[in-house]
Amino acid sequence: MNDIGLYGLGVMGQSLVLNMAGKGYHAAAFNKFDYEKTTLPFIVKRAGSLPVTGYRTVEEFVSSLARPRKIMLMVTAGKAVDSIIEELIPFLEEGDMIADCGNSYYKDTIRREKHLAEKGIHFFGIGVSGGEKGALEGPSIMPGGNKAFYEESFGNILEAMSARAEDGEPCCAYIGPDGAGHYVKMVHNGIEYSDIQNICEAYFLMKELLGMGNEEMADVFASWNEGRLNSYLIDITSKILRKKDENGNYIVDLILDEAGQKGTGKWASMEALDMGVAAPSVVESVLARCLSAMKQERLAASSVFPNEKIVDVRDKEQFLKDLECAVYASKIVSYAQGFALMKEASEEHDWNLDYGRIAMIWRNGCIIRAQFLSRIKDAFEEESLSNMMVSKEFIENLKECEPGWRRTAASAIAHGIYSPVIVNSLLYFDGYRSPQLPANLLQAQRDWFGAHTYHRADKPYEESFHTQWEE
Repeated sequence: MNDIGLYGLGVMGQSLVLNMAGKGYHAAAFNKFDYEKTTLPFIVKRAGSLPVTGYRTVEEFVSSLARPRKIMLMVTAGKAVDSIIEELIPFLEEGDMIADCGNSYYKDTIRREKHLAEKGIHFFGIGVSGGEKGALEGPSIMPGGNKAFYEESFGNILEAMSARAEDGEPCCAYIGPDGAGHYVKMVHNGIEYSDIQNICEAYFLMKELLGMGNEEMADVFASWNEGRLNSYLIDITSKILRKKDENGNYIVDLILDEAGQKGTGKWASMEALDMGVAAPSVVESVLARCLSAMKQERLAASSVFPNEKIVDVRDKEQFLKDLECAVYASKIVSYAQGFALMKEASEEHDWNLDYGRIAMIWRNGCIIRAQFLSRIKDAFEEESLSNMMVSKEFIENLKECEPGWRRTAASAIAHGIYSPVIVNSLLYFDGYRSPQLPANLLQAQRDWFGAHTYHRADKPYEESFHTQWEE
């Protein structure tokens, strides 16, 4: 009998099968479409001598699994997941398990978990980060679902498959009930969007304001990767900038500036708005991708509103120091917004999320892995935090970075360089640390035109007031 089954043999699905088989688990593989063209070639060419068996039908696939049956899905999020669940149900029994390892929306995961619980079947929503290579060699894994089942018969498999941090700990830990795993993965991706945009803005400021070439910029990113900005994304950026094609052209210069996205960043932005959590760094990074996709409109607008960028930075060394500060501070702020969003959701859904543990399982395998995640863990373990920015771990960093961060944002605005994450992260910081905001006037306006009432600074908060503004 096989230990576990994997339904879906796309690139990620194949990598996960090879990963689990490489750890000694006997794996069943099934793909809905065309056994001869998909499953069989995978078994013969890639799985080789590993303990992987392919099946032609769902019934054969499910019947091959040891009880309680454990089936992982790696398919496109949405209706396909619901369709496959219904396809599997007739062959499952009470106590069996289905785990969705795709980027599903967490509310769909909550719904599916309730639906299958009525049939006595466990359902897990599992966040998996690391791309094709991570899925094969060890991803960061964020499982949500029934804790007892996870610990008794499933957690050992996921932890064996996951990446390992430098201290040898698995980058996998139980997150919480129902949709918690997929929620944390969604927030991970929102932070990822912001982190990527932050780096891209630094690249563009170096290119447009300093007139730096790819090799010189690659050197800067490589040096940053030796310091506090050490991370997977900074590392690959330096390598991307050096890569040339067969004709000696830098590949990055040949790529059209239209960014793609698959929805998780949008979900994180929508969730921030629904929860009333300010997360402008995340939201602006999504909007930046939307704006990049408007290539033809941007080209037309550039002829109407030309922007002749002038390379006039007199102290290049100081500008790069300021830029490093801006990128690091914006990174702290982006993560702070993500953790604030998780905190709100944890209270809303009674998930009891362990923020320090979440930071630790992101240390390797995932896209946002970075050196400073251990400091985030320390921050949440040492203090009861309303926001990561005010932890003892990061207060001095933000104070030290602020002048250079502010000069960088001012330069970007003054020269018309689109830098939404660097600029809006600074604005968020300014708003968050402001003891007074103009919302008093805003509430007066709302009360004028809509009788929405307001609270008074000199009265108990429980009392509401309304003014008859017009006599």
